[in-house]
Parts: sequence; C-alpha cells; structure tokens
Amino acid sequence: MSQDKQDEQITGSEALLRGLLQEGVECVFGYPGGNVLYIYDAMVGNPEFRHLLTRHEQGAIHAADGYARSTGKVGVCIATSGPGATNLVTGIATAYMDSVPLVVITGNVPTTVMGTDAFQEADIVSITMPITKHSYLVRDVRELPRIIREAFYIAGTGRKGPVLIDIPKDVSNQRMLAESPPEVSIRGYRAPEEQPFDRAPVDELIQAIGQSERPLIIAGGGVVHADASEELITFVNKTNIPVVTTLLGLGGFPSAHSWWTGMAGMHGTYASNKAIQNADLLISIGSRFDDRVTMRLDGFAPRAERIAHIDVDPAEIGKNVKTDIACVGDIKAVLSYANTIAKPASSAEWFAKIQADKMNHPLRYNDSETELKPQYVLEMIHEMTRGEAIVTTDVGQHQMWTGQFYKFNHPRSLITSGGLGTMGFGFPSAIGAQLGNPERLVISINGDGGMQMCAQELAVCAIHQIPVKIVVINNQVLGMVRQQQEIIHENRLSHVDLAGSPDFVKLAQAYGVKGLRASNKEEARQAWQEALDTPGPVLVEFVVPKEENVFPMIVAGTTLDDMIMGDSQ
Repeated sequence: MSQDKQDEQITGSEALLRGLLQEGVECVFGYPGGNVLYIYDAMVGNPEFRHLLTRHEQGAIHAADGYARSTGKVGVCIATSGPGATNLVTGIATAYMDSVPLVVITGNVPTTVMGTDAFQEADIVSITMPITKHSYLVRDVRELPRIIREAFYIAGTGRKGPVLIDIPKDVSNQRMLAESPPEVSIRGYRAPEEQPFDRAPVDELIQAIGQSERPLIIAGGGVVHADASEELITFVNKTNIPVVTTLLGLGGFPSAHSWWTGMAGMHGTYASNKAIQNADLLISIGSRFDDRVTMRLDGFAPRAERIAHIDVDPAEIGKNVKTDIACVGDIKAVLSYANTIAKPASSAEWFAKIQADKMNHPLRYNDSETELKPQYVLEMIHEMTRGEAIVTTDVGQHQMWTGQFYKFNHPRSLITSGGLGTMGFGFPSAIGAQLGNPERLVISINGDGGMQMCAQELAVCAIHQIPVKIVVINNQVLGMVRQQQEIIHENRLSHVDLAGSPDFVKLAQAYGVKGLRASNKEEARQAWQEALDTPGPVLVEFVVPKEENVFPMIVAGTTLDDMIMGDSQ
C-alpha cells in the first residue's frame, strides 16, 4: 500500500458506507433527514452503494426485515434522528420478537447539543434497549469501523436479532484515517456456532426416543434461522417421529412430507393439537413454547412424560414449559450430531392414529359458488404457484388462512410477523424479499386493514418495477378482531367496520401499479393468472364475505383440547 493510501482521510459517513460494503450489504433501505445528511451525501460519490428510498421509515425497516428473513443475511436500514428513529421502533420490536438479524442505523443530533432537547432529538438507544440485541452510540469516529463489524457479527450469530448503531451528526462528518476494521473480539460474547455443545443431553434425548411410544417434534422458526431444515428432515427420516410446526416454522419442514401433521396452536390443525396433547415425549426444536402454541400452560401436553428442548438460546430453556432434557447449542450442529446416533422410534401405531386424525378432521370450510371464500383464494394461489413462491403476509385472518391452506415446500418461503403480530408488515417485507430474491416469485398477502398501513410503498414498486404480486383479501372489516368479538364477546362488535376504505384497484393505479379485482371463483382465477403473466408489480383485490371465520380456533385461556371446529366441521 502506498503512503498516500495509508494516510487517506475519510469522513465517518464514508467509513460507514465502506464498512457496509465490506460486510457484503447488497441494499440498504432508508429515509433521509437532517441528522443523516452527511451519510446521504456520501452516497452520491459511491456508485457501488445501493439504497432504496421507501416512503416511510416503517416501510424501510419492514423491507430490511423481509430481505433478512428470505435470504438469511443481515438486513440494513437507515433513518434520521427523532421521529425518523422512533418510526423504526415497531419494526425493531418485530425483528426482535422473531429473532431476525438487522443492523439499524440512526442519526442523532450533534454531540455538542445532546441532552438539551435539541430539534429532533430522541434517546433512541434507551427507547429501544428492551428490543435490541445490542446498541451502540458512536461518540468517536475512529470506533466506527470496529462497531460496524461487531454489529453484523452480533446480529447474525447465535439467537439472531436487531443491533442499533446511533451516529451523532458531527461524528458522521468527523475525519479519520481509512483503515480496515479489526477482527471481532467481544469480551463476554462468543457465537454459539463457534462453541462446542454438550453432547450428553443429546445422547439422553436419543435414549428417550427409544423408550417412547408417542414421540412428537414441535419445529419452530429456530430451525429456519439455523438453516437446519435438511438436518431436521434427516432426523425425522431416521427416527420416524411426526412433526408439527409453529407459524414461523412453516417451510422449515416440508408440508409434503408424510410425517408432517400441520400447524399447531390457536388456529392449528386438529391432528397437530391432539398429537401435542397425547404425546409421551415432546421435542421442541427451535420453538420457544409461545402462548399461541401452548395456550393454557397448565393444560399443555398433559401426557408428556418428558419434554426436550433444543435451542440456541439458554434463556428459552424452561422459561415457559418445564424442560427435562435441555440441548443448548446451534440447532444445525446439534441435529447433525443427533443424526449420527439416531435410531427409529417404535411409533407405527402412534403415526397411524395421527394419520387417522388428519383424515377424519382435515381443514374444512363451507365453499360457495356465489361468493368468493378467502380459503379458496389461498388454495388457488397455492395450486397455481405449486407452493414454490415466497409468501409474505400481514397479520390477521388472512395470515392464519395462509398458514393453513398454502403448503410451503422450502424454508424461508413464509415471511410473517409472528411474535409481535405487526399490521403493516406484509407488503413492505415483500419488497425486501423480492430484492433479495430477484429470480423468485414473491407474493404479498394482506388484509384490507393492514394494507392501508403501508400502502404508500406502492410507489416504490411502481418506480423500480419490483414485481411483487400484491393480494388484498378485502372483507371490509378487521376480521380477526371481529371474529373474537363474535365468539368471545357475544357478537358485540366494536369499531371493526372498515367500510369506506379506498378502492384498492384505483389506489394501485394512482401509484402506477396494475390493479385487478375478483369477487367470484371464475374472476379470481382469471385475475390471478393475469397477475402472474404480467411483468412488474400487480395488485389483486379479492372481495370476500365479512362473516367468514378462521377454524379451528382455541379461545385464549383454554387448552389445546378445547378446539372450536366451526360449522363445516
């Protein structure tokens, strides 16, 4: 290296962009403002740096989230201080709850006025401390290269999650010598992937499987995050243990596999929930025993003589459900070892019982030749895409129908907000998923409520011709809230009527996106085929009845045995 190169002076903003490129960042999603002006100015002279301007900071972070979930890489977003930073909070919490790796970069007021309630000042580090894996406030520009490297390492290892880097405006313009970041060395933090795990509990688990007559696996989102789907398939093939999946675990184990029983929990299948309640050995793999899966804890898995838990995060072991066999470590590594000693369980009779439950109690709904049922729409979308699309959803009834009626063949094919249940997540997350997977078909499934929370991102799809196929299941009501008011609150409906929402076809067209509408089966198939045949983004509105409910359903406070099956069942 020449002396001139060694002595090269760059600003903090230039160091930030260089650091992101060194980490392999393909696209940053963001929205500029006063206290990130130096950062955005540095982009002008950096043609290698790709930035997507969204229309709202929440759209930016959800897009980064969708990119991360669908690719397995760390997603990145940028916003200015104050309201820009606080507009990211919901997205940070969404990623934190679902263990999604993000690096979130915010501007802040200059260090000279911090703490004075300066214009657009907010202590974003303190605000987000409960919902980040780690946070940095950069006070010395020379620390920035190290911080960037550490942030990506922390976000993308172990139990993944969002890391915040808050950069005051004056720091982003301070000058420093250009230098390569040091190797990561963080006192007190070492990625589980880099550490050996205790094999003794895995040996104990294999022994317990041999003694079990009714073993069952609950596969969660941790399987997907660990890229351990192939190892799980091998484990199941070796042990002959049936598998239920959580919402975030869908795709982590292929729906076409004969040992898969369906989704579990509040809107899970009859076979899955009954299997949990009757299992004598329950094995959670990357599932945190969320309350939507367990329902009332004192009635959960009452016949399980032993419960095993494989998870990268020791804090999850025993947190909600008493664990008898704790296998702490990277799921991919744990399963890889387990596969070297695994043996078939004596589960033929148990499997036959579960298969009978699947056959006798399948997912059903009252179809119609005059109305367009939302379940039919999801079945049709699955059929016409052969389950090969990346599907993002918003939150509500359509989310549960997607989990029930779209059959996922591959991991990272379902992008949805599970832990936080964030309305407005579905559409912008599809933009990120599409940019991360340009050769894949990406479908965004939304309700008419959630679609309106980030509808402004239609502009981004139109300008850049991002070919997301946008589905709006329009029942003119907050469907899941209405359903719970009907069933739990004796049909006392309160503030769920969304009549007066915009004409979604005209809204799409106003942004420059093709819009289509369907209200019966024939129109639905024609519109969806036209959407698939059209290059670029298309919005298809499916008009469905507002009274349709998601079944099975379990009311909060009851057990998995207390399934409401619906009129059709």
